Amino acid sequence: MESSRPDNSATPTSSVGYFRWVICALLLFGTTKNYMDRQVLGVLKTTLQHDLGWNEVDYSNLVFTFQAAYAGGMVFAGPIIDRLGTRLGFSLAMIFWSLASMGHSLCNSLNSFFIARFSLGLGESGNFPASIKTVAEWFPKKERALSTGIFNAGTNIGAIITPLTVPWVTVHWGWRAAFLATGALGFVWLAFWLWLYRHPAEHPRVSAAELAYIRSDPPQPTGKIKWWKLLPYRQTWAFVMGKFLLDPIWWFYLFWIPDFLQRQHGLRLTQIGLPILTIYLIADVGSVAGGWLSSALIQRGKTVNVARKFTMLICALCVMPIVFAYKMESLWGAVLLIGLAAAAHQGFSANLFTLTSDMFPPQAIGTVVGIGGMAGGIGGMLIAKVVGYALQWTGSYMIPFVTAAVAYPVALGIIQLLTPRLEPAAIGGAVQDGPRSL
Repeated sequence: MESSRPDNSATPTSSVGYFRWVICALLLFGTTKNYMDRQVLGVLKTTLQHDLGWNEVDYSNLVFTFQAAYAGGMVFAGPIIDRLGTRLGFSLAMIFWSLASMGHSLCNSLNSFFIARFSLGLGESGNFPASIKTVAEWFPKKERALSTGIFNAGTNIGAIITPLTVPWVTVHWGWRAAFLATGALGFVWLAFWLWLYRHPAEHPRVSAAELAYIRSDPPQPTGKIKWWKLLPYRQTWAFVMGKFLLDPIWWFYLFWIPDFLQRQHGLRLTQIGLPILTIYLIADVGSVAGGWLSSALIQRGKTVNVARKFTMLICALCVMPIVFAYKMESLWGAVLLIGLAAAAHQGFSANLFTLTSDMFPPQAIGTVVGIGGMAGGIGGMLIAKVVGYALQWTGSYMIPFVTAAVAYPVALGIIQLLTPRLEPAAIGGAVQDGPRSL
């Protein structure tokens, strides 16, 4: 479609201001905090199993509980963010999940950890709907993949900081202090968010030129859209299926890679920091590079459809060598394979998230991301059971690594089948040549 081709005649970005990138930095730090909170359990898996007597199935049930709450929360998080707006909605989500994270320090039994993990998953479900909606409000389409890639790099930064700091805190003050420290950081972020964030049209630090640049895309329809009215559209299901297939792979990396390194390569808790640092530094490069590549292709005149899907294809191919990671004898060989796959996941994910703002009007984006996040959470529930029972029965990581290798090309194939031209959704007839609904 011609409407999928960007307008490259807008004012050069060097002359319009930069404050939108300050907002992107806030999203980066918020996502970093989000992933620190959820990964503490994965870093402390072996310690907690030893201290509290959990087996592999018990641990997988904790992950399942988090995913169930995350998936259920996504049903409500997107519509709530759309209704309350990003400033208030994101603030409430941060307060809720930070308190839940700190609450882990009070747990003494498996059942109390179930309550804490459920609360954490429920609160964390607000992060990505709020972040994607913020990107749609603050960036034109040509910059959305890049800005999404940048804030999504926080998933890697959080996953880097946690194994570097949590073991040290645990050795000196115990595992309860680790949960307290990471949870409390949310209130530092909250202070900056409330100080700096306003809608771009209301922000005193946004120049008229920057506001015009942010609004340089064709006008979108306004009005509230109920979540069930989005279900008939192929565009909704393209995003939903992508999240269902790919989010579980990232959960697997987050919750089990520390254990894989300890189990497969004999590392102690205090030795996992450098290998995990390497994995997620590589993943950071992939997150930004994936967003940059599709944005660069658009700037060079490629359609949004070609730019997004070509980038996702490259990422899908880069994941596939991870099938060999489970039997690598070399620690650093396995680390590099996992790092490459994590980088490709992040590049793919940055473009997958951006599809929502490519295909839906702003008032529907938070809701669509919420529906997709729910699907990803359900997929995460399934992978928790698969990995837990696979380890309990076979002691091998073969099944999860093979699953990771094939998930991305399958997801891209489904996205192509459902949205061959990446047309905007014809919601209420707003797009004359939009796709037919399912």
